[in-house]
Amino acid sequence: MKRLLLALVTLLVVTGCSASGESRSSVVVTTNILGDITRTIVGDQAPVTVLMKPNADPHSFGISAQQAAETERAGLIVYNGLGLEEGMLRNVQAAQESGVPVLPVGERVNPIGYAGGTALDPHFWTDPARVRDAVTVIAEQVIAQVDGVDATVVRANAERYRGEIDALDTTMTERFARIPPERRKLVTNHHVFGYFAQRFGFEVIGAVIPGGTTLASPSASDLKSLADAVRTAGVPAIFADSSQPDRLARVLADQAGLHVAVTPLFSESLSEPGQGAATYLEMMRANTEAIATSLNP
Repeated sequence: MKRLLLALVTLLVVTGCSASGESRSSVVVTTNILGDITRTIVGDQAPVTVLMKPNADPHSFGISAQQAAETERAGLIVYNGLGLEEGMLRNVQAAQESGVPVLPVGERVNPIGYAGGTALDPHFWTDPARVRDAVTVIAEQVIAQVDGVDATVVRANAERYRGEIDALDTTMTERFARIPPERRKLVTNHHVFGYFAQRFGFEVIGAVIPGGTTLASPSASDLKSLADAVRTAGVPAIFADSSQPDRLARVLADQAGLHVAVTPLFSESLSEPGQGAATYLEMMRANTEAIATSLNP
């Protein structure tokens, strides 16, 4: 009897340790942009699960019951925060309440507000300098929270990636410097390029959809006001996210009474491999060329 009890206790201890180890040795990331960044930092040190599929909308994507359970077993949840993941914020909150460490990256990289409002803008990844800071934040939280990772390896991965981001920043700065200042004006399908504009000296004329979420809808007066601004500014292109239909952008172009091109950008989601934006670095290079070519042909 004593041997049986001892065996049961041993089994419970081993099982408990194994489950605990499993729950502390993985990273779950909400958006695919942060997912690519986090995977680059973590490397082979821990499994990284990315919840948002390529070409999805971070404002509206949801997750399955199985994925929700996975978030509650994670060693760390990396999410954007600042209201971006509207469709699954409750899942992040539930995991946090159950004791899972969470990292709201957007809150840690000196966020800015939307022009003319008090809400903070979650789209920090359009500024590579802030992504460089995010790499440091993510690396240190992975080291602090995820069991079994080699801190030396994670920090080396992060340092190497920061170098690549610095090179990207330099390339973007040089490319945009060739655009005359009076042509550095942006109209987008919703407000997503505030950080980008601040970093590289652009002016955001406006957005087809008001606010920072794709879940809102413009009114007729919104479209008329923006059409008037487009006409006054004389912008040659309107930029629409590649994951969103560009119908509203084309309606605005028609209402402006001008020949205005609608140029797709990978602004909120990575693409499938081979579609032009499979990684953060590839996405930013593609957007740089698209913006520069559209505004300074």
